[in-house]
Amino acid sequence: MKSIKEVSVESKILKRLQDFPKCLELVNYLFNDAELQEMQDYANNVSIKRLGYNDHGPVHMRQVTANAIKMLSILHKSKIQTSLEAEEIGSFEDSMCAVILAGLMHDLGMMIGRQGHEEMSVTLAKPIIERAVMHIFPENLHRRTIIKSVAIEAIIGHMSSRKIHSIEAGIILIADGCDMTKGRARIPLALNTTPKVGDIHKYSAHAIERISIHNGENKPIRIDIEMSAEVGFFQIEEVLITKINASPAKHLVELYASVEGQEPKCYM
Repeated sequence: MKSIKEVSVESKILKRLQDFPKCLELVNYLFNDAELQEMQDYANNVSIKRLGYNDHGPVHMRQVTANAIKMLSILHKSKIQTSLEAEEIGSFEDSMCAVILAGLMHDLGMMIGRQGHEEMSVTLAKPIIERAVMHIFPENLHRRTIIKSVAIEAIIGHMSSRKIHSIEAGIILIADGCDMTKGRARIPLALNTTPKVGDIHKYSAHAIERISIHNGENKPIRIDIEMSAEVGFFQIEEVLITKINASPAKHLVELYASVEGQEPKCYM
């Protein structure tokens, strides 16, 4: 059974895709895919209970998808083309479909372990991607090919350990980095009380109160982060900024962060 949080994020995603029928069809197909749900649940079990990491399961993958959809939508309304559009090989809806697939499957490799989970995520996601695009585009080999290719690029590039080249993959990279609020660290902090290497990620994430993504002033996308304590700057500077700097969409994003009650700091 899906959690209340999963259902809540799904509702936001469905609402944002009302103008894109193929994307809407795709997310409904994936939200109702029993195998994908089991894989996401098990990835989270391994991440939290076995490895002591933050949430890497169904809520996280849905939230990353929601972040990416919002950022792509802002670009679309700002008349900024995705890579598939600029290269005249696909439509905005194709790009959105690729981002949805990547967002909902980028951390499936956590089912196996942390090391090299990007590559393992591709291996595990590929059969689901292939049957999903066949279901949505049964008579269009071209669309199936480009959507699958961009989705795989985004999955394998989401840790900024591999060079990526498309705006779509770059958006997933940033969207993943933006899911770091305290809710994501709540369960690991409750379950794991013995200090160990890597705890700084949980404690820094726990200091992140809110992250908002909206229209920017000097660049199309603005990310605002509010924190309850300065330890949250670690999460921003060591995780999110690393991902933004590695993203082909870096030039489209401005980033501000602040501790509650203080003036925001502009990073880019």
